[in-house]
Amino acid sequence: MKVGVIVPQGWTGEFDGWDSRRAWERTKAVTRQAETLGFESVWLFDHFHTVPDPTEEITFESFTSLASLGAITQRVRLGHIVICAGFRNPGMTAKMISTMDVQTGGRMELGIGAGWKRDEWEAYGYGFPDTRPRLDNLRDQLEVLTRMLGSPRSSYEGRYASIDGAYNVPQPMQQPTVPIMVGGNGPKVTWRLAARYADELNLDGMPPQDVAEALPAIASRCDEIGRDPADLPVSVHIFWQHLAPSGAARVDLLGRYAALGVSRVMGLLQASADTDEALESLAVDCREAGIELES
Repeated sequence: MKVGVIVPQGWTGEFDGWDSRRAWERTKAVTRQAETLGFESVWLFDHFHTVPDPTEEITFESFTSLASLGAITQRVRLGHIVICAGFRNPGMTAKMISTMDVQTGGRMELGIGAGWKRDEWEAYGYGFPDTRPRLDNLRDQLEVLTRMLGSPRSSYEGRYASIDGAYNVPQPMQQPTVPIMVGGNGPKVTWRLAARYADELNLDGMPPQDVAEALPAIASRCDEIGRDPADLPVSVHIFWQHLAPSGAARVDLLGRYAALGVSRVMGLLQASADTDEALESLAVDCREAGIELES
């Protein structure tokens, strides 16, 4: 099992009261530390406002931040956990990810979901569609993304997203495509979309016992379309509240995910905004759980 690090960007309040310049320098420092310690990947949330309630505190934007972090790293993979499909035209998303993949030497991941944080949608002028239209939009976006990331020119006509002879050059450095990770816990629609379009399904905050119950349903979504379930890796975003306690409890948690065959986990340690010890202790616990980090 691989382990990724969500680096501080302010979304969960870890930068409350900080000067923005100091905060960004800390984001860069934690990113460098994650790479040095051997973690497999670095991630950012795709949010505009703090959680749970919007405040006048820092939340760094994800695409511009990842582009900058890609320039100061050499090995770690980089991605969003996960972008909100409703915030961007998918053709533009494909163009940005393709460019970033070239810039980083083929290290990008494309995590995407339907989106949920209503205050952001409404504050930024997107409205807030019902669940079904948001999922239908996600489906159309996945069609656009898979076509544009896999071909220098492509077309698609959908209800919520369309392209007409759209050129996407340069193509991603990774071939045949940048890996697409669909995020969400919905068994009826999201998992079916993951089975059809994704290279990975990311479960959001799901504890090991629930993952064990979900795996047969995920496999059945693959079976429905004739896909080998072993060809769809399942990862888990561990919520910061559950990843924080170091020592035996965290070792046990990581070990339980690994025993289930989870392909990778990723999470934010809020304390990493303040101290290097936070990631150092996570690295120790990973090894104690039998998880090898990169050298």
